[in-house]
Amino acid sequence: MFSLDLLLNAILAGILLGGFYAAVSLGISLAFGLLDVVNIAHPAFVVFGSYAAYAMNDAFGVDPLVTGLLGIPVFFALGVLVYRLYYVGFERTGEESLRGLVFFFGILFIVEVSLLLKYGVDYRMVETSYIGGAFHIGPVGIAPRLLVPFVVGVMMTSALYLVLSRTFYGRAIMAVSQDSQALRLLGANPVRIKTIAFGLAIATASVAGALMIIIGPVEPAIGREYIGRVFAVAVLGGMGSVGGTLLAAVILGVAESLTSTFSGPSWSLAVSFGILLGVLAVRRSGLFGR
Repeated sequence: MFSLDLLLNAILAGILLGGFYAAVSLGISLAFGLLDVVNIAHPAFVVFGSYAAYAMNDAFGVDPLVTGLLGIPVFFALGVLVYRLYYVGFERTGEESLRGLVFFFGILFIVEVSLLLKYGVDYRMVETSYIGGAFHIGPVGIAPRLLVPFVVGVMMTSALYLVLSRTFYGRAIMAVSQDSQALRLLGANPVRIKTIAFGLAIATASVAGALMIIIGPVEPAIGREYIGRVFAVAVLGGMGSVGGTLLAAVILGVAESLTSTFSGPSWSLAVSFGILLGVLAVRRSGLFGR
């Protein structure tokens, strides 16, 4: 039954969920939007970050967000290693299209099977003071387990935007996506810049994984549910647009929340992709595409 209170709660939940979607999609926005690397294994790295947060919380009681922040250098190094393997095996030889896609499929399954062998198929969750319960502002209820990921997701988006727009390496990353030969003439190594960019993309998965397990329990294969969603966010926002990623994530989050509330969750993804197709029919480059 429709009611104004239900509508307001669904919209707010969608906005908060959109902040989390933005955090998960930032890595795809960097790798796919700026580097043209179709890293379909990115959600698997996010799940890996969730299990790292779970392991630290279960063993030492460490807050998931602290684990996510401490894991950034480790995930950055992991991203550098993965890109070097990808570059040497595929991009340097010009075979990155189909075989490169298979490479990332392989990484996805390696991460998933490794987590499966270690933790099994059971759902895992963390314990923190802000998981569970809600506070109300008038008729609207706000769950801290959604509010915290939203705030962190907005902060991640803002930080990445500043890095890309205000630092030398950030501007070089933007340049290598437009004209790598011109960047080489300016004295920068495009491969080195791409390596740093891909490492940064994977580094975001550390924090995004912590946010994922704050929102709800995780299991090794849950990353598959996000593959289509994160690419939809990156494409809808505009290839390589960090601000567009946040806006697109909020739009899809609200659409999914409204659909789940009034029509059932089975239709939520269909409506999200319908919005994506509708926008691309009018504006092929997305909301803020270059």
